[in-house]
Amino acid sequence: MSFGEIFTIQDENEPVRNCTVSREIYNHAGNVITYFSLDKDSDISPELYNNHKLLIISSGQVEILSSSLTEGECVITPVNSPVGVKALSDSVYTEILFNSGGFTMNEAIKSGEVFKLSELVPYQEGRIINMDIAHNDKMKFAVMAFAEGTGLSEHAAPGDALIFALDGEGIIGYEGREYHIKAGENFRFAKNGKHYVKAKGNFKMALLLTLD
Repeated sequence: MSFGEIFTIQDENEPVRNCTVSREIYNHAGNVITYFSLDKDSDISPELYNNHKLLIISSGQVEILSSSLTEGECVITPVNSPVGVKALSDSVYTEILFNSGGFTMNEAIKSGEVFKLSELVPYQEGRIINMDIAHNDKMKFAVMAFAEGTGLSEHAAPGDALIFALDGEGIIGYEGREYHIKAGENFRFAKNGKHYVKAKGNFKMALLLTLD
C-alpha cells in the first residue's frame, strides 16, 4: 500500500487458509494501526488491554464480545476486559489501538456496543456533517457525510490520513490527480500532501488522521 492510490484493505491483507494474518501499518507513541485477516473458524484468544481499540470490519463476519459483526460494523472495546475475535467466515478488519493519553470518545458511542459508521451521520442538503468518533493527542477518527455538490477545498493535513469510503461515491484530488472512490474502497494521504474531496452525489467517508 502506498500513498495516492485507491485500494481495499481486503486486497491488502487476504486471509490465509487455517491462519490468522496481521499487518502493522502504523506504530507511534503507543498508537497502533493493524490490518487483520482470519480464515473461517480461526480466532484470536481473549486478551486484556489498558487502552481502547476500535475494530472496523471490512469483509466477512466475526464474533466479538458475544456480538456478531459484519462488513461496515464497528466496536470500541472496553479496557481491562478480556476481548477475543472469532471468524465466522473468512474475515478482514482494521484494529486501531489508541494510546490513553488524552483519549476521548463521542458520547454517542458506547464501549462494547456495535455500531455502523455509515449510520452515524445523516445527509443534509447543501451541507457537510462531521462527527468525531474518538481521538487522543496523536490520532483522530471521524466520519463525514457530504451532500451532493459539497466538498472540501484543497488543503494539506498535518499527518498521514487513511480514508474509508462508506456510502456513495466521491472524488479525491491528490497532488494534481483525481481519483474516484466508492463505498468499500480506501485511500491514503501523506503528511502535507495537498488534497481535496468532492461528493459525486451523496457521499460518506471515515477519516483516520495520525499526528507524529
